[in-house]
Amino acid sequence: MNTNYVSANWHQVKGKVREKFGKLTDDDLLEIGGKVEVLVGKLQERYDFSLEEAEAAITGLKIDAEGMKLETNL
Repeated sequence: MNTNYVSANWHQVKGKVREKFGKLTDDDLLEIGGKVEVLVGKLQERYDFSLEEAEAAITGLKIDAEGMKLETNL
């Protein structure tokens, strides 16, 4: 996953991240602000993921820039 894309396009991506990871709150999304390392930490906190599981969830996301479709292996 291109972490630069997530950071640069956070306003478009965050809605789809929220759909996929429904336990993330609006406050979480504000705090994340496009920072992938913070997103990993929030996934660990909300989903009780290990570091490896959270990173795999992020790495497994596929972003279709035109359709803004997110998919993950989890």
